[in-house]
Amino acid sequence: MTTSTAKLQELYNQQGFLSALSVLNETELREARCAFSELEKEFGEEYTQYSLHNVHRQYPWVSGLTKHPKIIQVMEAILGPDVILLDSRFICKYPTLKPDILEKEGENKPGLPYVAWHQDMRYWGIAGGPVLSVWLALDDSLQENGALQVIPGSHCAGMLPHRQASRPGNMLSVNQEIPEELVHADEAVLCPLLAGQMSIHDGLLVHASDANTSQKRRCGFVIRYVPTCAYPIQDADRPRKFAATELVCGTDHFKNFSNKTT
Repeated sequence: MTTSTAKLQELYNQQGFLSALSVLNETELREARCAFSELEKEFGEEYTQYSLHNVHRQYPWVSGLTKHPKIIQVMEAILGPDVILLDSRFICKYPTLKPDILEKEGENKPGLPYVAWHQDMRYWGIAGGPVLSVWLALDDSLQENGALQVIPGSHCAGMLPHRQASRPGNMLSVNQEIPEELVHADEAVLCPLLAGQMSIHDGLLVHASDANTSQKRRCGFVIRYVPTCAYPIQDADRPRKFAATELVCGTDHFKNFSNKTT
């Protein structure tokens, strides 16, 4: 392990996230954005906002993003040499307000899509190893269009209680949130990204994102990775299937997931 890699791992372990890591060059970014625009034309923005789930199984260009050498290099540094792609999803926050309405009501307008404070591990049903989430920006991700916010070091506190969110517009499919009295929001750090950059965060890190109050789309590709020693938790009340897992580097000696990862 190089010194730079060791420092990368140390910083990640300490704060639970890394941000503004360069991934896509100009050509790769242009090709990815053009390919995504074709999906928007085919399915419509209402669908591409959140429903492009595990399409790395369908589209080679999406599969290529999940195995991009610069992403895999970081995954190996953090998770070790044997890594499984667990899941992927495109998330888009489209402009939802006309400028005149935004000026009057701003980000407090009810129902604007946002992501509540939460921990990924609360609903992913994984044990035996960490879950690492990548946000790969296809658009600039800034404060005004709802960039990721994190609470540094919050992954060290373990799992926090979650409840049903009372504010409408939560994009989380299970509509969960951590009660505000348990979130140290004054310690929140914004993770702005330029298109082509990525942030990564631990599955226990407390994070959220505000509504897009700009006139610019915020599109990103979320990819989840786990070490091969991780395994799904059996839950009769909420059965989970991980049918889209793939081994992206190393060897899978455990075979903990339902489909073949070799």
